[in-house]
Amino acid sequence: MERIPILQMGEFLLVTIQVDMHDRLAMALQDDLTNRISKTSARGVLIDISSLEIVDSFIGRILGTIATMSQILDAQTVVVGMQPAVAITLVELGLSLPKIRTALNVEKGMELLRASVGRRSKESGNGRAKR
Repeated sequence: MERIPILQMGEFLLVTIQVDMHDRLAMALQDDLTNRISKTSARGVLIDISSLEIVDSFIGRILGTIATMSQILDAQTVVVGMQPAVAITLVELGLSLPKIRTALNVEKGMELLRASVGRRSKESGNGRAKR
């Protein structure tokens, strides 16, 4: 079964989806990503969906679930590169993705993650607790 690569960039994980997502691939990504967050103690996850032309309700819910699981594992999630048609579809489907932050591109998404992680470190004092 094909897998979507998950790259580690310091304290962040980068996922660039370059293929059409189908249900099994989305579920595998969810499992792989939560396992990697746990193993690496990643502070943030950036998911680049700029190659996706279609996001159905299932894939939208999986993205939301990934964001929720990441937050539980003490990592922030940012989705970047959303096509206008994808955004319109998600709104028309009535999908609310409250745990997902978005940015226009990878560079802006990384800035958002860095700012978010820096703010959380200041709020918690010395940073995050060891696992």
